[in-house]
Amino acid sequence: MIPALLLTAGLGTRLRPLSDVRAKGAVPVAGEPLARRTIRWLVGAGITDIVLNLHHRPATLTAVTGDGSDLGARVRYSWEQPILGSAGGPRHALPLLDSTRFLIVNGDTLTNLDLDALLSRHRISGALVTMALVPNIRPEQYGGVLVTDGVVTGFTARGARDPNYHFTGVQVAERAAFESLADGVPAESIGEVYPALMRARPGAVSAFVSDATFEDIGTPRDYLDTTFRVANREGVGAEWQAGAGCRVARDVTLRRTVLWDRVTVGPGVSLSDCIVTDDVAVPANARFERCCLTLREGVVAAQTF
Repeated sequence: MIPALLLTAGLGTRLRPLSDVRAKGAVPVAGEPLARRTIRWLVGAGITDIVLNLHHRPATLTAVTGDGSDLGARVRYSWEQPILGSAGGPRHALPLLDSTRFLIVNGDTLTNLDLDALLSRHRISGALVTMALVPNIRPEQYGGVLVTDGVVTGFTARGARDPNYHFTGVQVAERAAFESLADGVPAESIGEVYPALMRARPGAVSAFVSDATFEDIGTPRDYLDTTFRVANREGVGAEWQAGAGCRVARDVTLRRTVLWDRVTVGPGVSLSDCIVTDDVAVPANARFERCCLTLREGVVAAQTF
């Protein structure tokens, strides 16, 4: 089976302030870090050779994924300095991937996509890249991919009225799609490399359209919604979730709230639609709604969303 590159180097700008604490791939979703969920999904499809690229808060990722052995995978790391982007990252990781063909999976992707069907479509297409797509039902929020007869013909900004598809963050690529790029130079796939490939070789980027599920972790609101949706689907739904080492007083009110690791919640606290990050101590009788709570220079900071 081919290897996979998990893109986990990103800054997670839209996820701030959560991504100021952990890399996006290390945030817990229904009790398990996102990257571990993705690795388990890949292993379940028979893909066990996995590379993660690293840049932003790398220690938070390596701490939860390690060498992958407890997940049945071999995990290695491609370090980036500076951050190299969605095309520069794969180019830099080519020596570790050591394959003419590989998967690329965005580090913030949760999906039930059929990888065997995607790979089959790619082999038949003869393309350099095959992108896994679903109908774009929220074009006002997401940019789209234009498709004609199974071939990607362009990309649109969010708000476009033309019928388009949403990229799930999973794709199959040939080594040749990236090896001509200069190593160590930032480059983007959709905004730069893929349009150039399509101009030089029509049909170079193909589409695999399915009805796969797709969960978004883009913003704190997206993250909170996805966490409870996944928890309910997995039968572990609850009014609140807590990570390792948390201490919660008895007389508290917690609604749709996620506590990361080593959180302390004092008596009389009321939290609704909140995300409390690592090591935060919520003082007695505090009340917060639709907030991210983080530590900044030892002081609890609240940011609404």
